[in-house]
Amino acid sequence: MSSPSLAASRSLWVRLGRMDPRYPVSFLITLILVLGEARYGILGGYERLVIALGVCVATELALSRLLQGSFANVQSAYITGISLALLIKPRADLLWPFALGGFIAIASKYVLRYRGRHLWNPSNFAISLLLLAAPASVAILSRQWGNDLATNAVIWGFGLLIVSRVRMLHVTLTYVACFIALAVLRHWIVGGPLLAEIAPITGPMYQLFIFFMITDPKTTVSTVRGRIIVAAAVAVAEAGIRLAGDFHVPALNALYPAPPILALAIVGPVANLIDLYRAGRSSPLSSPLPSGEGKLSPTIVPPLPKGEGDRG
Repeated sequence: MSSPSLAASRSLWVRLGRMDPRYPVSFLITLILVLGEARYGILGGYERLVIALGVCVATELALSRLLQGSFANVQSAYITGISLALLIKPRADLLWPFALGGFIAIASKYVLRYRGRHLWNPSNFAISLLLLAAPASVAILSRQWGNDLATNAVIWGFGLLIVSRVRMLHVTLTYVACFIALAVLRHWIVGGPLLAEIAPITGPMYQLFIFFMITDPKTTVSTVRGRIIVAAAVAVAEAGIRLAGDFHVPALNALYPAPPILALAIVGPVANLIDLYRAGRSSPLSSPLPSGEGKLSPTIVPPLPKGEGDRG
């Protein structure tokens, strides 16, 4: 007979698996926000959080009402707003990037669509556009947790738990494995310290990336194999950008400030377009949403609630 604590743990695990994925994801990003601000002050000012969250929520409510006739659940807007507040680091204490980024992120879900789905993770699109359009005004979070093992352990523990329950653990593990393998390759090519090549993945920017952006169920392809291939392709594209930076290739200067985010912004939508196009040709009535079995369902399935699975 199992102990009461073991039974309670199993019950909690089952309930977590049945929960709307936006809620555990919201908990995780709030945890990163609280730990990062309490220990390192990574926000840079609470007005940034208020503006990013406010614009994201207001835009979500306005566009969903205008275009869909009803108000959307704002949980995904909450995730997007916190992501933007944490990741965007404007120069000279500018506040407009948070307002503009929040509007662009949410609006992209309603405008940049193909076969009923948006192609970019909202915060990934907004941050990429700001970095490319205003490099003199906008930078990306570069702070590291350093040797703070406790903070890393808490975030990675909860992060891996949550992505496993929303059935995206294979994406995170593929990306991390490829990142480490390619870091070894870069160490061999460039000659820099190996730990310095691997260390960035322990920082908050990468944690937001691997737990919220690349694993967003609404902007991933429909099969397990496809998601693994895309995660590996993003890691390869990122490594290519980093190597180009090491060798000072001027043609790619615009991509150097945030290699993983910009790599996903390039690879992700191309993969989604191909996946949705193939799904439409093979079975127009198939659901384009990821299925738990790694393949498209042959029958019509009801769509997720508005905003379901969207990550910041």
